[in-house]
Amino acid sequence: ESRTATPTTTSTRRACLHRRSDSMTGVAPIKKEYLLQAPVVATAAPASNGGPESKLAATAESAAPAASAPSEGDAPPRKRARGMNKSRPQYRPTSTVKLCSRIVEGRVCTYGDACKFSHDIDAFVAVRPPDLDGLCPIYSLKGYCRFGPTCRFSGTHGSSNMPPESEGEVWETNELPRELPNRLRKHQYDFAKADNIAERVLADIQEQQQLERERARVGRADDIADTTAPEGSARTSEIEANDESGSTKPEIHARERKKVDFRGKTYLAPLTTVGNLPFRRVCKDFGVDITCGEMAMATNLLQAQSSEWALLRRHKCEDVFGVQLAGNAVAAMGRAAQLIEETCNVDFIDINMGCPIDVVCNRGCGAGLALKPTRVQGIVRTMSEVLSCPLTVKMRMGYEMDKPTAHKLIPKVIGWGAATVTVHGRSRQQRYSKLANWDYISECASLSTVPLIGNGDAFSYEDVEEKMALTGGVSAVMFARGALVKPWIFTEVKERRHWDISSSERLEMLKTFTKYGLEHWGTDELGISRTRNFMLEWLSFLYRYVPVGLLERLPARIQERPPAFCGRDELETLMASSNAADWVKITEMLLGPCPTDFNFVPKHKANAYAASTDSITAE
Repeated sequence: ESRTATPTTTSTRRACLHRRSDSMTGVAPIKKEYLLQAPVVATAAPASNGGPESKLAATAESAAPAASAPSEGDAPPRKRARGMNKSRPQYRPTSTVKLCSRIVEGRVCTYGDACKFSHDIDAFVAVRPPDLDGLCPIYSLKGYCRFGPTCRFSGTHGSSNMPPESEGEVWETNELPRELPNRLRKHQYDFAKADNIAERVLADIQEQQQLERERARVGRADDIADTTAPEGSARTSEIEANDESGSTKPEIHARERKKVDFRGKTYLAPLTTVGNLPFRRVCKDFGVDITCGEMAMATNLLQAQSSEWALLRRHKCEDVFGVQLAGNAVAAMGRAAQLIEETCNVDFIDINMGCPIDVVCNRGCGAGLALKPTRVQGIVRTMSEVLSCPLTVKMRMGYEMDKPTAHKLIPKVIGWGAATVTVHGRSRQQRYSKLANWDYISECASLSTVPLIGNGDAFSYEDVEEKMALTGGVSAVMFARGALVKPWIFTEVKERRHWDISSSERLEMLKTFTKYGLEHWGTDELGISRTRNFMLEWLSFLYRYVPVGLLERLPARIQERPPAFCGRDELETLMASSNAADWVKITEMLLGPCPTDFNFVPKHKANAYAASTDSITAE
């Protein structure tokens, strides 16, 4: 089903947004014929026939929120856990026989009999799980699978699975170079460029601060205000205490830079865990213009942590791609920028000043960095001078809910060298609760002399058009949770329609993700486990989607929570389940049965509405 938006004036759109504010945070308006009564009392089903009635009842029971009050003498209910569940158990496959990696790749092991890993392929094959159905995606793509006998599709390799003499076409770039970890650990990498720039920038800032203190002592405080604060902006007490430095010198903009045009483009936000490379490829299939890797910590990159470098990987299809860095030290951020500039292929680098997670903010990174404008100046100026590609900044409205500060910081970071600024219309304290404040984003856009990107609550093409009309000066809209719930939103925006996507089409999308995941993480047991886990993390968002044909009104709003409902077919009902056990069933349709010791707990507990999403263990 598709609809065409009716052209309206900016004032009408603004009034429309305010009129809808009550319904945005309510319950999704699902047609009565699809609603399920909750709670549903489970009844004995006839001999496990697996009929749709029993499955619908189980879904309704699992989707019903726990509403019973604690009886007298019970312990008081615990506060609902929010944010990342870092203490969750994580499944990792194990094998009694560990093959040597060189034998797996079809090469000769230089250690011979002294190798601590097994060279007995027959012994490994005897204990490994059986092959999965279908062709090996890596062998089909490259004509060679590096996982050899450990591949769960090894029966389809044929007898010619030997490593090629040349690498052939490169599909993924930005891998951690083999020699780089040793060079970094032994301090042999030459960071003179970044260090010299950082030293000069910090000395310049210190000189400015000293000059201002001297002026203050002779009663020239008015001159300080004229030279340090952007025109038309007032300082908060915290910024006054932390930012005593002036604007940057203009010569940092003199050299030629690569250019990225963000205006009018669809932009997929950097998303922790779920914004992985296979997911970004799915979004590219649906038409997203710009993609960005997951947030990477600068210090971890400088320590050559392979897990952190994996966040920089780029697929060939990502024609406009950036990486996001988080850090709190001028020298470390400058070095990380130089390292990426010299070893990776990226179109822009983004500074994270919006992450609300406690462990990040408490270290002075993410949203916590915005509280220290002097440090922000050092980081932005240093990275801007180090890089030949554009430097962008992503920030929130402010740290505290009722004290926005982004409008004071934006003109400064532009003067310090930022080519584009993204503003999330919430404070750090809000995290992802309440509605994004697009009125404030509009105010920030009026102060920006570079493209400003708005972020928050975009969930349909009508949302995008309303927000762009409301703000006027916003150059583009960034998609985050909306893309996780319905990645086909990029197609909807470009074609200006509501896509009533069927359950079979959504299953094909998951099949595509499975293929991309196996190509990226591998086709051995570990790669299949990673693909399954990342798919489950994504399903903890996907189940929130309510099909267009089931809604009483359009467009749907991202803050509206769906009540228990049944779909138009059994698969659509399964995909709407909030029960993690049903998510595992979906992965088993694509990746085969789970191991007997498999367990899964969603990383982001705040994404789960019902208690049934807390965990699942294979039986």
